[in-house]
Amino acid sequence: MRLIAACVLIAATAFAASKENPTPQEIEQIIQKFSEKESQFARARENYTYRQSYKIEELDRNGRVIGKMEQVADVIFTDAGKRTERVVHAPMNTLRGLIMTPEDEQDLRNVQPFVLTADEVQNYNVRYLGKETLDEIPCYAFAVKPKNMVEGRRYFSGLVWVDDESLQIVKSYGRGVGVGKRVANQKFPKFETYREQIDGVHWFPTYTIAQDTLPFESGPLPIKMVVTYKDYKQFKSDVIITFGDEAKPEPASEPKSEAKPPR
Repeated sequence: MRLIAACVLIAATAFAASKENPTPQEIEQIIQKFSEKESQFARARENYTYRQSYKIEELDRNGRVIGKMEQVADVIFTDAGKRTERVVHAPMNTLRGLIMTPEDEQDLRNVQPFVLTADEVQNYNVRYLGKETLDEIPCYAFAVKPKNMVEGRRYFSGLVWVDDESLQIVKSYGRGVGVGKRVANQKFPKFETYREQIDGVHWFPTYTIAQDTLPFESGPLPIKMVVTYKDYKQFKSDVIITFGDEAKPEPASEPKSEAKPPR
């Protein structure tokens, strides 16, 4: 019994050391596994309705609000099962110097709630930085940068933190980037996006904040942006959803809410 216990202890110690100091081969495996988990999450999120709200504020040198734009929209399904967006609140835009561009819209929808799927990971250089703890969650930290950018597409460039147990992104920090004439004179803020475990399995984006000074030719412009994603609900339907060659009936049960406290 002593020998068995000693062997178990040695194996456990070796596993813990491996998680703290993974080898280059183990790092590649971690990247592969967490990109696969992100793919699963991306498919799952396509079957959820939710409310996305954003507010963008222009600030003066003293931090006072001098202009703002805000919108509340519900991501819903039509009776035919088609996913769509319905704006429910959009007061008058009073921004003075900022103009929302199509690239800003792409960042709101795809870059700020960044998901690094198995298909997308091929387009990025992913470099392991080490272990960090975020809100008592042990994480692998990675630097993520696009390899070759295609004009018209938006990409994420920054850092991501991956839960070392679920192997899903729990936080991202960076900015949207792209190439081409359209973005030559545009400026994009750095942002942080936090996720919470909504259904007990997947980590959903719930909060994005950006507070930055954009260096325009006319002068620096301080801005603040807050985006929230809430009221996630799984869409109930008898429709068969197909991913590749695999067909699965959509679950009919309500998800359990296990959201973590706000950070």
